[in-house]
Order: sequence, then C-alpha cells, then structure tokens
Amino acid sequence: MSEKTGPAERIAAMRPAYRADLEAGLDRFFESRRTDCPWCGGEDLRTRLRTTDLLQHKPGRFVLDRCTGCGHTFQNPRLSPEGLEFYYRDFYDGLGEKKLGDTFGGRTGMYRARAESMLPHDPEPKTWLDVGTGHGHFCAAAREVLPGTAFDGLDFTDGVELAERAGRVERGYRGAFPDLAPDLGARYDVVSMFHYLEHSTDPDRELRAARGAVRPGGHLLIEVPDPESRYARLLGRWWLPWLQPQHLHFVPVANLRRRLTELGFTVVAEQHAEAHDPVDLLAAVWLMLDRAAPRDDAPWLPGPPSGPRRALRIALLIAGIPALVAGTLLDRFAVRPLARRLRVSNAYRLVARRD
Repeated sequence: MSEKTGPAERIAAMRPAYRADLEAGLDRFFESRRTDCPWCGGEDLRTRLRTTDLLQHKPGRFVLDRCTGCGHTFQNPRLSPEGLEFYYRDFYDGLGEKKLGDTFGGRTGMYRARAESMLPHDPEPKTWLDVGTGHGHFCAAAREVLPGTAFDGLDFTDGVELAERAGRVERGYRGAFPDLAPDLGARYDVVSMFHYLEHSTDPDRELRAARGAVRPGGHLLIEVPDPESRYARLLGRWWLPWLQPQHLHFVPVANLRRRLTELGFTVVAEQHAEAHDPVDLLAAVWLMLDRAAPRDDAPWLPGPPSGPRRALRIALLIAGIPALVAGTLLDRFAVRPLARRLRVSNAYRLVARRD
C-alpha cells in the first residue's frame, strides 16, 4: 500500500481481514479459565474487575481475578496466542505505530529518571539490555545520562529493528526474551524491564531469563503497575494501568521482592512515588469521554461512522476539554506531590543486584 494512502483507505483495506477474524468467533481468543493462582497455586480466587477494551474498542469482555492468598491479580481467562495477536495488532504497530511512537518519543524526562535510578548502584555500567524496548526511546534518552554505556534492546515486535536502524540501540534482538536469554550469556551489567512483566504470559519465566542475562554483581531494574495503588480501587475500570486486554499479570511488590530473593538477587532499592506517572485522572476522564462518544473509524468495526456521528463525537470531545484540563492540573500539581502519602502511585520500581 502506498505511503500516501490516507487513514480511511488503509482502514477500508484492512476491514475484510478483521471481519473474517470476528466471524470466526471470539472463543478462540481465550484459553480455559484457571481455577488456581498462576503465582502461588492458591485456589481462593475473587473477581476484581470486569471490563471491555477501552482503548481500541475491539470486541470482547475481560476479567481480572485476584488471589486472596498472595494478592496476585491476573487475567482470567487469559488471552490465547491468537488473542494476543488479535488484540495487539495495530496498537503498537500498523495503524497505531505513529501515534504510540510520538507518545513514547515525547517522554524523555521520564526515561532519564529511570536511568538515573541506577546511578547510586552502578554509576558507570558498561552494557545495558532493555527488555521490551519498543522503538528504543528509553535507550536514546538514557544514553544522555550514561554516555559511556552500550545500550541494546530486545522486543518481539519489529520496533526493535527500527530502533537499531535509527541508532537508538547498538544491537536489537527480536524475539521472546526467555528464548533468546541462553545466548546472551550473563553479559550485561544492567537488564531493565520497564512495564514489560505485566504483558508476559509467564512472569516467572521472564525473571529466570533475566537472571541468566545479568552478570554476577550486575543489576536488574524492574518497573510495573502497582495493583495495590489506591487509584486501582477508586477509579475501577477507568484506571489506565489495567490496560485490558494487554496486561495479563499484576504482581504486588512483596511477591516480586520474595521471588527475586529466591532467584539469587538482593533488592537494593524500592521506589513508588519516583515511578509514578501523573496521568491517572486525565486518563480516566479521557476513557470516559471516549467510551461515551460515538466510535471513530476502525477496521474492526462494520463500517465507517456517518457524518452526524462524527460530528457528535467531535462535539462531545470538545465539551470535555475543561474536564481534561482539570484532570491534568490535579494529576501534576495536587496529587503528584502527595503520591507517596496518599499511596496512589500507579507503579513501583525495584533495583535488584544479582549475588
């Protein structure tokens, strides 16, 4: 398809493939429902959340269960390989590539802060592997903090290849981390996983892969959504980090600390307010507005919206601008300074040294 092809033409060209997927039914997108916790094996499960896809608005309903024994929250039933392919399609790549690329590319300050969190523990790492690097924007920003560090990236999408061509990473590995880790040979001073574990089908396997890639004395840097955030309860389905159906696992910090210790790591830093991304109220308002407004065009919908429906969507979104501005101001200037005290941090970060 020509690069000059407009969005409407691209969407129309993709609609038959999505129609065929949907006509085959949604059941094949889900595995069987689990009766035990994938983290501890406990069988006392409680439903924590029921929701739909609030970002792409692809069809389907999703459930998060919580283990009352260890507190682990997980998608149940979980997406199958076919479901992962369907719901990831056109989010980070395809139709969503430019939009997400612009979003991630504009977060330099956050990326620098992540890199700076390593300075007290290793101010001059020689080698760093960023797992789940996407288009490598973190590595590009982190190089300004650590100019003597060689940054490599790993991802299962073609974004890592784009990152290598753009020079954001020195070497890009494409594939599943547990499959590639045996060939990495404990060569890295630092391995980072920023908002990666929650996407994985088996977090424990990913942690074992990380142990194999970090040299003895090196560090593992992990950042994930915090399921114990008060915002997770207060905002319910409108809490952005739930990000259904992509986020499969939500690990309480005590669980992750314990597992890292079992794997031979020593946790040397735990950060909550420092990992907080002040967007919760803004995102909740946007998700509500977007849910209430008529749908924008997308290839998984039967057809493009009519003129009146487009006009109504625009009018509702414009009417919501004051609420979006209020959410932004509250996030950044009222809540952020109190995030630690209010326990509303939407993420936590651990730095662990491999012993």
